[in-house]
Amino acid sequence: MTDRHRPAQERSTAPGIRLDAPPPGWAIAADVVVVGSGVAGLTAALRCAAAGLTTVVVTKARLDDGSTRWAQGGIAAALGEGDTPEQHLADTLVAGAGLCDEEAVRLLVTEGPDAVRRLIAAGARFDTSAATGEIELTREGGHHRRRIAHAGGDATGAEISRALVEAVRAAGLRTIENALVLDLLRDAEGRTAGVTLHVMGEGQHDGVGAVHAPAVVLATGGMGQVFAATTNPAVSTGDGVALALRAGAEVSDLEFVQFHPTVLYLGADSEGQQPLVSEAVRGEGAHLVDAAGTRFMVGQHELAELAPRDIVAKAIMRRMHEQDADHMYLDARHFGAAMWEHRFPTILAACRAHGIDPVTEPIPVAPAAHYASGGVRTDLDGRTTVPGLYACGEVACTGVHGANRLASNSLLEGLVFAERLAADIADNAHIAGNVHIAGTPDTTGTPSASDTAAAAPAPGVVLPLVDPAVRADVQRIMSRGAGVLRSAESLRAAARALDEVHRAAAAPAESGDTAKPAVPGVESWETTNLLCVARVLTAAALERAETRGCHWREDLPDRDDRTWRRHLVFRLAPDPAADPYRVAHRVHRTESTTFPPTRPREPQP
Repeated sequence: MTDRHRPAQERSTAPGIRLDAPPPGWAIAADVVVVGSGVAGLTAALRCAAAGLTTVVVTKARLDDGSTRWAQGGIAAALGEGDTPEQHLADTLVAGAGLCDEEAVRLLVTEGPDAVRRLIAAGARFDTSAATGEIELTREGGHHRRRIAHAGGDATGAEISRALVEAVRAAGLRTIENALVLDLLRDAEGRTAGVTLHVMGEGQHDGVGAVHAPAVVLATGGMGQVFAATTNPAVSTGDGVALALRAGAEVSDLEFVQFHPTVLYLGADSEGQQPLVSEAVRGEGAHLVDAAGTRFMVGQHELAELAPRDIVAKAIMRRMHEQDADHMYLDARHFGAAMWEHRFPTILAACRAHGIDPVTEPIPVAPAAHYASGGVRTDLDGRTTVPGLYACGEVACTGVHGANRLASNSLLEGLVFAERLAADIADNAHIAGNVHIAGTPDTTGTPSASDTAAAAPAPGVVLPLVDPAVRADVQRIMSRGAGVLRSAESLRAAARALDEVHRAAAAPAESGDTAKPAVPGVESWETTNLLCVARVLTAAALERAETRGCHWREDLPDRDDRTWRRHLVFRLAPDPAADPYRVAHRVHRTESTTFPPTRPREPQP
C-alpha cells in the first residue's frame, strides 16, 4: 500500500500500535528521557542536563555496554594540517553513492571539528604524537586524507565511552540500567509524554514501569542482530526503530545495511557477534589477498583496499564466488610484532584468541552486517515526525550517510546531531506543558491516576509477541535473503518466510502450531522488535529496484539515478483488514535526496 502524497504531519498521526506488556507498576518524571548510552545518547543527556533540564538516561545493559565501545577505528574530522571540511564533504558524498542529503553532510563536517574538541575537553584522550604532541591521524576507506583520530591504538570507542560515562556520573544524572524500552507514551494531543520500559531484575526498579517526560530521545544504536552474523553487540536488536514505527514515526533508508568487508572469519556456521578487523588496519597498509596471495583490489578502484566499504565488500564477495571460497585474507605480516602490539592491540588479542597470529599469517576475513545507514527519519535538529520524539546516532536517519556510510563518520554524527538535538529540546522546553521539573526525578512507586490518564500506552492494536525460539530463524532468513547479495527472488523468499513467522505469532492455532502464544518478557519483546524491523527492511530492499551503495541487487546490478536517486520512507498504520497483526506498511518516495521537513516548526512564545 502506498501513502505517497500526504503531508508529513498527517502521515505521523498516532497509530495505536504497541507491544503486549503489563501496565506500568512504577513511574518517575523528568524533562527529558534519553534511551541509550552510546556517544549519541550520553552526549545528548549531558547537553540537556547542562541546559538545566532534568534528564534521565535509560540503557539496555550497563552504561558502557552500547555499540560505541566496540568502535575500533576512530572518529573522522578535518583536524589535520591541509585538511578542510570541504574535502571531508567530498569524500562523504562519494561514499554515499548519490543519496546523501548534502545540507546534512555539510553541517556534519563543518561542526564536527569543534564537536571533537569539546569531546576532548570532556575528558576523552586520543593518541598523540610523541614528537609534536598533536593528535595522531590515520586513514580509512574512502578518505583521501589522514583525518581519523584514534585512542588506545584500536580502542577509540572504549575511550570515548569511558570519558562520557565518567562525565555522566560526575554530573549526577539519573540512570536506569538493564532496562529495555517498550513503547512511547502519548498525551491526548498525540505529543510524546514518555516511555514504558522493563527493568531486568537489577537496580532500583524491577518490572515494567514508565518515565514520564515531554521529550524522548532515541539513541538505541543499531539493528545488526537482525542478521545471523554481525559485528554488533547482543543488545542491538532494533528496539528504537521498532518503537518509532509503532509510534507512527517515519523510517527511511532501512535497505542500506553496511556489511563491513573485513570481519574475522570464524567458520561458515559462526553466528552472533563476530570480531571486527578495523578498516584502520588497511589504512596503515594491510593488503586484501586471496588464498594464492594475489591482491585483488588493485585496479578495481583508485584507492584499492581503501575504497569505500560497499565497493570492498562487493569485491570480496565476487572473489569468493569466483573461487568457490567462503573467505578471503587480510595480510599485514609486514607490520611486524611491534606495530601490531602498539597500534592494534585489541585486534591482535582477538585474532590470537581464535588461534590466528596476524604477525605470522594472513587473517581470514569475510563481510558481516555492521551498520544501519538508515533509521528513524529526522531533520537537522534530530526531530522525528512525532512531536516530542527525537533520534540521534545509528538509530536515526539524518541523510548524512546516504546509501553507504563513510568510515568513522558514525561517531562524529552521534556527537554533532546529539548536540543539535539537545539545543532544540532546550529551546522548545515551553511547548505543550514541557515545564522544567525542579530537583531529582525521584517520584518512584505507582503512578497517580492523573499521570496514568495523561500519558498512557496508546489503545488500539496490541502486537502479539513472537516466540523467542524463532529468533535464530529470523536471523538466518535475513542473512540468506537480504544479506550482502540480494535479488527479487531472494527477497521475496525472505518476505514469505518472515510473513509465516508473523502469522504464527498472531494466530498459533490457525498456523497449525500447537504451542501457546509467547508471553511478555525481554526475549519475546526483542524477537518481536527484530521481526518488525526485518519485515520493513526486506520490503524496502525489494522496493528499491537498483544497486546503490551497500544495497546490492544481483538481478539489477546498475545504479538508476533517474528513478531511484531518492529515499524510501516507511511507516506502520493500523489496518483491520491488513493481516493477523492488523498493521500495514505504508511507503512513499521523496522527490529528491533532500528530506522534506519532519513537521512544521512550533511557535516560540
